[in-house]
Amino acid sequence: MAITSRWSLPPEGIRFLTPAFMLTELAAHPLLTGPYPLATGYYPNGHAHKMERWDHNNYLLIYCAAGDGSLEVDGQKLVISPGSLILLPPGIAHRYQADEKEPWSIYWVHFDGPHSQEFYEHLGMRALTENIGLHPEIMSNFEAAFELRRTHYDIDGFIHGCHLLHKLLSLLTLLIKQHRSHPGIAISLHDVQGFMIENIHGQLSLDTLAKHLKLSKYYFSKRFKALTGYSPIQYFINLKMQRACEWLDSSEYSVKQVGLSLGYDDPYYFSRLFKKTVGLSPVQYRESRHK
Repeated sequence: MAITSRWSLPPEGIRFLTPAFMLTELAAHPLLTGPYPLATGYYPNGHAHKMERWDHNNYLLIYCAAGDGSLEVDGQKLVISPGSLILLPPGIAHRYQADEKEPWSIYWVHFDGPHSQEFYEHLGMRALTENIGLHPEIMSNFEAAFELRRTHYDIDGFIHGCHLLHKLLSLLTLLIKQHRSHPGIAISLHDVQGFMIENIHGQLSLDTLAKHLKLSKYYFSKRFKALTGYSPIQYFINLKMQRACEWLDSSEYSVKQVGLSLGYDDPYYFSRLFKKTVGLSPVQYRESRHK
C-alpha cells in the first residue's frame, strides 16, 4: 500500500518521500537513536483529499492548520478542526478525508525508527486525535523540516532533518500538557483565527478582538495567551508575517507592496517587525529562500 495518498498536489503543496536507500543509511547511522521521517508534506485547502489504509505499518502525525475534516477508526467518526492533532500508531486501520465545504489544510509526517514507540508514548495523547489549538511554532517546525527537499540526498542534511523531527515531537509534548493545564478556556481558536484572517489587510486592537468574542478584554487576553502562548496581538502579527512570507515566496511584490497589503504604511516599520518575528529582514528572507 502507498505510504501517501495520490491527491493532486497544488503548486503551493509539498510532498516529499525519503528514498529507500536513505532510510537504510539512517537506520544504521551511529548518530541517530530516534525516529526518522519516511515522508512529510503540506496539503493546503485539500479539496477532495482522502485516504484509507487497512494495513498501516508506521507512525503518522497530522496537524490541521485550517479548515475541517474527519477521521474514522473502528466505525467511529471523529471531527477534525483547526488545531487538531492526529497521531496514529502502526496497526490502526483508518480512513480520513477533508470536509467538502471547508477542506482542511494539513501538515503531516510519517515516521519510524528507533524509539518511535517511546516518542509516541511520551506525547501522552489520550486518544488518536486531540485539539491543542493553533500554534505558529508547530507550522514553522514543519516548514523547517521541508528543507529536506533541498539536500540532494545528502546524509548530513537528513540527519539534521531527523533531529528536527525529534524537536517537533518534543514541542508537541509540551503543548499538549500546556493545553490540558487550562481546561476551562472557552475560546474558539477557529473563530479568532478566522476573524484575524478576515482583517489580515488591516489592523486589529485588543478591544476589537474581545468585543468580537463578547468577552472582557482582560479575560480574553489572559485565556488566549494561556492557550496559545502568545498575546492576541502578537498572534495576529505572526499570522501577518506568515502571509508576508507567502507573498515574498510566491509573488513579485516589493517589500513595500507586501507591507501595504498587510496594513503597514511605513515600509521601515514593517521590515523591523518582520525581522523581529521571522529573524531575517524581508530582503534577507527572499534571498535565502531562492539560494
